[in-house]
Amino acid sequence: MSGVGKGVTTSSIGMLLKARGLRVTALKIDPYINVDAGTMNPTEHGEVFVLADGDECDQDMGNYERFLDVTLARSNYMTTGRVYRSVIERERNLGYKGKCVQVVPHIPLEVIARIQEAARAADADVVVVEIGGTVGEYENILFLEAVRMLKLAHPEDVAVVMVSYVPIPSKVGEMKTKPTQHAVRTLNGTGVHPDLIIARSNLPLDRKRKEKIALFCNVREECVVSAPDVESIYDVPLNFEKDRLSNLLLERLRLSARPTDLKAWRGFVRGAQRAAQEVRIAVVGKYFDTGDFVLSDAYLSVLEAIKFSAYKLGVKPVIEWVNSKTFERGIPEGACADMHGILVPGGFGESGVEGKLNVIEHARRHGVPYLGLCYGMQLLVIEYARHVLGLPRANTVEIDPKTPDPVIDILPEQKRLIAAGHYGGTMRLGTYPAVLASGSHARAAYGASTVEERHRHRYEVNPDYIERLEAAGLVFSGKSPDGTLMEIAELPKDKHPFFVGTQFHPEFTARPLHPHPLFTGFVRASLARSRGEA
Repeated sequence: MSGVGKGVTTSSIGMLLKARGLRVTALKIDPYINVDAGTMNPTEHGEVFVLADGDECDQDMGNYERFLDVTLARSNYMTTGRVYRSVIERERNLGYKGKCVQVVPHIPLEVIARIQEAARAADADVVVVEIGGTVGEYENILFLEAVRMLKLAHPEDVAVVMVSYVPIPSKVGEMKTKPTQHAVRTLNGTGVHPDLIIARSNLPLDRKRKEKIALFCNVREECVVSAPDVESIYDVPLNFEKDRLSNLLLERLRLSARPTDLKAWRGFVRGAQRAAQEVRIAVVGKYFDTGDFVLSDAYLSVLEAIKFSAYKLGVKPVIEWVNSKTFERGIPEGACADMHGILVPGGFGESGVEGKLNVIEHARRHGVPYLGLCYGMQLLVIEYARHVLGLPRANTVEIDPKTPDPVIDILPEQKRLIAAGHYGGTMRLGTYPAVLASGSHARAAYGASTVEERHRHRYEVNPDYIERLEAAGLVFSGKSPDGTLMEIAELPKDKHPFFVGTQFHPEFTARPLHPHPLFTGFVRASLARSRGEA
């Protein structure tokens, strides 16, 4: 089933092999027809992660980067749409020299070629490939065919790891292996046989269940690896090593490696486990509603970035998900009183915007540490223009194209694309530099005068209003090298303990062993408020 933990398993395997001294890269295969994840609704699919080269992709790519502590590229990501488009374009350009181009073998061969290209680009000893979806779906059958063909051609170089859920029905009270048996037989029907089975469950597998899965799924007992629920996903690789997962993979792939070096990772996990003092952070967004449930995956990288910085400071973050729609008519008395910090992440559209603006005004007036990301910075500028600059109808043209004060406007080149009906991949995407002003929160956090960060947006602070906003006290502490694009907005330290917005997405580069400095500055200010120091 989806959400069982394939992405975390892939990330953990990659991290463990890297800890054994191997050069490792990771690749995600998504079975949907979309060319990339950029046009998908976050409440249905989760966060859209952006790579340094601007590729919009699945949130699992973020986990790969965080666990492996590497920067990946578009060659590490593919979708059905991307694969078919490449094959069709090659056929149209006579790349197949007049052959009849067929679904099999040409689609699987394109998949294999992309896997090999990812290996070459990273000069990798091992490529860890995750196939999205579930066994038995029509969507991923061609990717499984690629695995079959690849393993047939290179039998000693390919290991297949299957992640399967082993339920414990509450009314039965016994761990059931039959779903895994059926899943393996379905996988066998595609010509692919697992070398290892990662058995996900609420509790660790006992010996009897391991024996049963081994017997009926045709794997050695030691190749059934227990993956019980844990407090944190960052415990997963350490848990895998209890069943000698990296040794099993090295043996299967006939690779030699150094002893495992997990010292830094264990230190990070211990720090997270020991954190006791709480700091309460409100994440005010709108991508939460999915039936009767809350989908925090829409802001996955933001959540993880908060954790990394909190653990670095030795505190436990308590995240409260706040739907901005509940504050559309204002903030009730005491509603945010127990929040030590407020964060407004990125987003699109007008839904819930007035609620976000009310929260931002509350944070500014009451000295609550605030961090606004992308849209969260644009709304910071709008709120300031309305209530400090005295422009009550100030807005972004995304919401109100006829606003008399478009303090946030669209880039001219984007206007031409949207007028032509082109939306996918048309934003300012990927890594861009920013120059930081001395004496600012941003400069103090980074400890550098120039930084590079990842973007995903169409709209910018309107240059026609910058001088007036600065005269009213708002500081644009980060700008593009030519000074035309505003990258960071903030209030001076003597006016507010921490009131910062970034046009870019700093959460995309936060790592467990290397927390992002702006998040650390924000959590530090929130911690000071929790202690009554600000």
